[in-house]
Amino acid sequence: MSLFEASEAENRRGAQPLARRMRPRSLDEFVGQRQFLGEGKLLWRLIRADRLTALLFYGPPGTGKTTLAYLLAAETRCHFRQLNAVTSGVKDLRQVLDEARDLLSAEGTRTLLFVDEIHRFNKSQQDALLPDVEDGTVILVGATTSNPFFAVNSALVSRSRVFEFQPLEEEDIKVLLQRALADRERGLGNIAVKLHEEAADFLATTCDGDARQALSALEIGVLSTASRPVEFTIELASESVQRKAVQYDRDGDAHYDSISALIKSIRGSDPDAAIYWLARMLEGGEDVRFLARRLVILASEDVGNADPQGLVIAVAAMQACEYVGLPECQLSLSQAVTYLACAPKSNAATVAIGEARADVREGRTTPVPVYLREGHYAGAKRLGHGQGYQYSHNEVDGVATQDYLGVDREYYRPVHRGFELELGERLAAIRAKLRGES
Repeated sequence: MSLFEASEAENRRGAQPLARRMRPRSLDEFVGQRQFLGEGKLLWRLIRADRLTALLFYGPPGTGKTTLAYLLAAETRCHFRQLNAVTSGVKDLRQVLDEARDLLSAEGTRTLLFVDEIHRFNKSQQDALLPDVEDGTVILVGATTSNPFFAVNSALVSRSRVFEFQPLEEEDIKVLLQRALADRERGLGNIAVKLHEEAADFLATTCDGDARQALSALEIGVLSTASRPVEFTIELASESVQRKAVQYDRDGDAHYDSISALIKSIRGSDPDAAIYWLARMLEGGEDVRFLARRLVILASEDVGNADPQGLVIAVAAMQACEYVGLPECQLSLSQAVTYLACAPKSNAATVAIGEARADVREGRTTPVPVYLREGHYAGAKRLGHGQGYQYSHNEVDGVATQDYLGVDREYYRPVHRGFELELGERLAAIRAKLRGES
């Protein structure tokens, strides 16, 4: 490299943000994702066996998807090519694939094609990848923040190994911060910095597992401080961190995962967890009507007659969302969520309707008993419809000894919690009389 070229390279490196400059140069430097990259894990074994074909990296930003793709290319001695699905079309894709075939034929070198935001490719673009993936011309690494089982064509998913990236742990973030402060070539090692423990903890916590966020805040704090050595206190850390935008896609994983967590937290009777997930969804801009509808469903599905008031409160919260709107209706949603979480739980009504509908669908139907049929029309008497019906209000306890189904089946089985405990005792006496046992 000439002096001029070296100067250009240095200028380019100086313009890069710290997170880009500190990208690992080998797999040994890579931090996090031990669940599939640790020794003996699947991706580790695929690399050692040199059997990489098609990989889908799925997870939040700043967790190492792009970095790991670079490292895999170096580890497998492949030519690295990158496309962004947002800006690249079919023509760009076919050109890269043609080049990969030529390179393999001429030099025996495979190409690792990294496609960022692969879920943005349309069906024809994704299908265009299949032949070259199957015959080994390219190693495909697709990255996405959306669940590939929903967002990527099933044909491509079936030919790929899916690896879910998790947010980096706080200890991992602190390792990266210390590495950046110590590195004189790529990091901030030429500047005297004393990183306070509380400041490191703060950055590791507030970045939500995103290495880019943490390193960006570190760089801003150090470079904006004139005094040397830099006392990187928690005050400086808080001033260097921009409030992190909530990662929430109302049409993607965050939507489905968050509502699942909310519902399961309420069902599990944890109001604190339920309130957190409600807040997460509200901060992400979730539709309050969607939230209200799900609470109404849950009130019947998971609380039921163990506390009939739960449905009343859920419906009231839904009406409040319609009439009041945000931000005030968050109070009604919070009230409903905490009430439902603390209410006794029963899915007896849910199980009952499910079993009854299954009987109907599967053909185990029973005709309406003659005495229960409509008898208020001309000719009903000739058919015997309605004859023998016993009017319940004529009985002292309001229950007539009468068979309303024609077969002996029990669908509703109250649990021994909340109001259903009382209902169960009452129902046992009612069923005994209906069957003529008392």
